[in-house]
Amino acid sequence: MAGRILVAGIGNIFLGDDGFGSEVVQRVDIPPDDGVRITDYGIRGMHLAYDLMDGWDALVLVDAVPSRGQPGALHIFQADFDADDATWSSTTGLDAHSMDPAVVFGSLRALGGSPPYTVVVGCEVGNIEEGIGLSEPVAEAVPRAVRAVEEIVAALQIPAPAPASAHGRR
Repeated sequence: MAGRILVAGIGNIFLGDDGFGSEVVQRVDIPPDDGVRITDYGIRGMHLAYDLMDGWDALVLVDAVPSRGQPGALHIFQADFDADDATWSSTTGLDAHSMDPAVVFGSLRALGGSPPYTVVVGCEVGNIEEGIGLSEPVAEAVPRAVRAVEEIVAALQIPAPAPASAHGRR
């Protein structure tokens, strides 16, 4: 898939590990390319929703995810926007102050848009209480997440092979 790729870091740097996405995108080192934009959205969910209206082919979303007992564990997955999935489809309307990804995608739909192919790079949080700075396990995950984002973008920049033609065969 070659095309326009948006790398979006999200989260609140004033809530400890919730600032993971911002920390990662500030360290991503991708050669300048007209087709790739790296942005730290912080808590500006509506800004991200509006930017997604610009016809991006892919989104790499970097965010903190709820702890499952392993702070610093990375989870990388493709977002599934199936209309039957309550995670993404139950949130509707516009919310200028929310950075919850489900609200961002709900706002995008309310604006008449649809999400692009999306890969999430998430890190389990250890501490989301007021305070600036990541906990030790989450801070240690940042370099791995940076590498993951760079590898995902590189893979997304590879043009898709042209479909094989059945014409001319007998």
